[in-house]
Parts: sequence; C-alpha cells; structure tokens
Amino acid sequence: MPQPLPVIVPGPSGWEPKYPFPYDQWRNHVTERDITAERELCQWFNAQFFELKEQIEGLNNAIIRHNGSFDAPEVAQRFGVVTANIDQSLAFLTPRAQSLTQAYDSAGDMYFPIYQGDAFYGLWQQLSNVSNGLKARQPTWFTGPSVLHYQRWGTKISRSDVCQ
Repeated sequence: MPQPLPVIVPGPSGWEPKYPFPYDQWRNHVTERDITAERELCQWFNAQFFELKEQIEGLNNAIIRHNGSFDAPEVAQRFGVVTANIDQSLAFLTPRAQSLTQAYDSAGDMYFPIYQGDAFYGLWQQLSNVSNGLKARQPTWFTGPSVLHYQRWGTKISRSDVCQ
C-alpha cells in the first residue's frame, strides 16, 4: 500500500543549471528566479517523482482490477493516500513551475529559456490533470493519457540529467 510522502523543504544544494545547445544561446534570458525554481523542482523530482509515479500506477491498476469502482476497499485505501500525495506535490510544484520564464522567439513560438523548463512545466500540467481526473472519479481511460504524459515528461527530465 502507498505511504504518505514527506513534505519537501528545499534547501541549499550544489545544483547548477545546464546550458547545452540551443540553451546556451538563451542564457541571458534565464533569471535567478528560474534557477531557484528549477533547483527546487529538481529537489522534489529526485526525492519523490518515481515514488509518486509508482503510487499513481498502483492506484490506476487497482481501479482497473475493480472494474472502475472507486468504492472497492483496495481502491479506497489507495485513493486517499495517493491523492493527498498528489495534492502535496502540486502545492510544491505549482508556484515553481508557474514562475519559470516563458519567452517567445521571432516566429512567435513560446519556449522556456532554462534547460528542461518545458519538461517541468509539462509534468506539472499533467499531474494537475491526473489530480482533477481522479478527484472527479473519471475512468482510467480518461485519466490514462495524462498519466502517460506525466510519465513521459518525467522520463525526459530523468534522461536529460538536468537534476544531477
């Protein structure tokens, strides 16, 4: 059964932003606020992303095993813990993801000047969708795409080594 996740309290770290191409071209658009936000997002990611991902997968699997019933005992036990962990994660992620600088190029396309800023923003958006879908007791086929996108953004962050 899933367990409550500890509250993340950001602290000092030796983390520094990375500037691979083309992010080296946008370095002058990266603010201290971006750096602080991504440093703290990485602290959450390293500490809790994979555990929360497993908890969400376990809850979705339980819902499927019980034919979509949120009232089944196993689902009900998991539901409270997992949704509380998602809420706690969103409370941490929301102000940081929303503070990342979004810039526009000459073609009017939006981008994040800090490396993997788009991935953290996307991860936050999809986790918000998962939360809303679960709380509305939507079927897994409804929340499933958001779960998969959440996982995809997390994989992108993990494989980029941005949080190393």
